[in-house]
Amino acid sequence: MAKGQMRCHAFLVMTSINWDQGRMEKSIPARNGMSDLANKTALVTGASRGIGRATALALAEANARVLVHYGRSMAEANAVVEEIRAAGGQADAVQADLGTTEGASTLARRVRKLVEKRLDILISNAGVSKAAALEDYEFEDFDMLFTINVRSPFFLVQQSLPMLAEGASIVLVSSLLARTVPANAGQPDVPSLSAYAATKGAVETLVKHWAAEFGSRRIRVNAVAPGVIETDMSNFTRTESGRHLTLSMQTLKRIGQPSDIADVIVFLCSENARWITGASIPVDGGSEL
Repeated sequence: MAKGQMRCHAFLVMTSINWDQGRMEKSIPARNGMSDLANKTALVTGASRGIGRATALALAEANARVLVHYGRSMAEANAVVEEIRAAGGQADAVQADLGTTEGASTLARRVRKLVEKRLDILISNAGVSKAAALEDYEFEDFDMLFTINVRSPFFLVQQSLPMLAEGASIVLVSSLLARTVPANAGQPDVPSLSAYAATKGAVETLVKHWAAEFGSRRIRVNAVAPGVIETDMSNFTRTESGRHLTLSMQTLKRIGQPSDIADVIVFLCSENARWITGASIPVDGGSEL
């Protein structure tokens, strides 16, 4: 290439870079306060304890107004609300039984009364599990797992769409079991988690489809996939054998806590995650690497 051509080429490259940089500076939000969720309202299902409680507290710490959903644990939900308010935050409790046919629509209707027309964050955390021998599962057990873990988030999102603002964030709580089989599966006296795992596989499928369907409205949809977390749902971690099994699966040698999941959820709801959608983020201490 001749010198004149080289100078012209370099000028065009630099001009292109400068133009692109100017365009990017206009399109990317300022970095100050990107984790600040002030003026945003969040609904967290199953927020009276465990991961849901930790998520509600973390969202409130990031300055979001939080709607603390509960099914039956009214006292625990009210305690979460009071803790948020005592710290200067905004929170309200909202009840609905997601195990019933009308549970999701009831919750959406009650949320609508609290927020009117705008919901910025929806965290689908409520879920149930069952650990039993495969031959001991009943139809009712299977149906309840899919009712609460799959049907309720599906129809809650459906009923909440008119409230979800442009740029809103939906996060569903999945599980490591959606993609990984425990190392001790099939061994004597080890309960089957296959039905529960199937519900979380369905959740991750919904995430992919919803991310594609809602993208034109700039609504981001993601999942977090916890490993073993020390909650009521995984109380086997309180036994010596349970802790040993858990730690043997993980690269990071400690038991995961609800706050470990909550912090990632808050990140996904923030502007820091503005270019992430349709993803399932493993939060499992390096399990089964």
